[in-house]
Amino acid sequence: MAHLTLVTAGSRGDIQPYIALGLGLQARGHTARLATHALFADWIRGYGLEFAPVEGDPMAAFQQGHGRDWVETGRDGGDFLRGFHRFIDPLLHQATADTLAACAGSDMVLFSGVAFYVAYSAAEKLGLPFVQAYLQPINPTREFPSVVYPTRRKGGAIYNYATHAIGGYRIWLRLRPVLNAIRREMLSLKPMPLLGPFPDMFLRKLPVVHGYSPTLLPKPRDWSEALFVPGFWFLDDDTYRPPAELVDFLAAGSRPIYIGFGSMTGNDPERLTRIALEAIARSGQRAVLLSGWAGLAAGDLPPNVLKLDSAPHGWLFPRMAAIVHHGGVGTTHEALRAGRPQVVVPFFGDQPFWADRVHGLGVSPPPVLQEELTAEHLAEAICTAIADQAMRRRAVEVGERVGAEQGVAGAVEIVERYLGQGAGFFEGWRR
Repeated sequence: MAHLTLVTAGSRGDIQPYIALGLGLQARGHTARLATHALFADWIRGYGLEFAPVEGDPMAAFQQGHGRDWVETGRDGGDFLRGFHRFIDPLLHQATADTLAACAGSDMVLFSGVAFYVAYSAAEKLGLPFVQAYLQPINPTREFPSVVYPTRRKGGAIYNYATHAIGGYRIWLRLRPVLNAIRREMLSLKPMPLLGPFPDMFLRKLPVVHGYSPTLLPKPRDWSEALFVPGFWFLDDDTYRPPAELVDFLAAGSRPIYIGFGSMTGNDPERLTRIALEAIARSGQRAVLLSGWAGLAAGDLPPNVLKLDSAPHGWLFPRMAAIVHHGGVGTTHEALRAGRPQVVVPFFGDQPFWADRVHGLGVSPPPVLQEELTAEHLAEAICTAIADQAMRRRAVEVGERVGAEQGVAGAVEIVERYLGQGAGFFEGWRR
């Protein structure tokens, strides 16, 4: 049996799937260590996984200064990439040292897209094989655009492929000086070439396992056999016991809608709260609001609205009539599995991409973009999700398909396949 280190970074939704993957590996007799931000340590250890800290506090980044502006970048890929650089640049030295320490003694490293920039060099320094474990499609394809350049218009094969090349290269070009300085000064490694390691990895067909649903985004026909899409990595909590107020609220009337935007509040959370409450009133629905909601107190709410600090989506969503959310990959998949129609209000990053995919799948109205976000527009989308019977039937059908996928089991099988090949498979990148 092997010892594997999973390296990831980001908000709660970026961490949770890797807990599920780690548990899947441990169920097969391996030892799994999750290396990420310290604020998630107790949560990860509570599942019996090993934990190793990596520099960074994404929650603070989202809520302060440039972080709030970053959340407002919406569908602008250039603004998103600039915000990403401001977030990651100051962390790279310490995050690399932390990741190197976390991976010591491992047999293999798995890493997310955000963690690539430190985990790749750490694996190279330690001479360890790795599997890229992504929640978003990273490799270029002609079938859809890059997740940071989503578009409603059909740009065609050349446009789609170009967005992947341009997006990835813009990130790499900005980070290359600091990453090569770290490789030289901290790791005693050769600097990476102008195009980075990506062409070499792509040509050598090094494995990538994707933690998203092939029902939502099928594997492109122009991807190699080393790129896998087994399904999303769901983390279920069978120990959850809902509070009495939630049980009573659900029993008191028709199924409510869910409204929650995770850590996404933008620069004006009070406005977001007002819009949500007015949209609920206009739509005539009962609703469950999840998370902080700009300091909203229970006494501020009408009787048809319940505010909760938290509840597992896997338990809550099947009990809702529709799901209104920000388009994060984890929330999107939980809503899909629940078989409920969705209304997606994307903020930034990959959220507009998933919002477009959900709409294209036929389980949601068109995304409610930030520049279009009004109570009237949101209420109209909610009413459509509730009343459109074809959409509701489609959501149930998709939910059954997504629920039948075996994302964790498939990913574990792929990891074990490459473990069995030994380090020789990866000789090419260790120069």
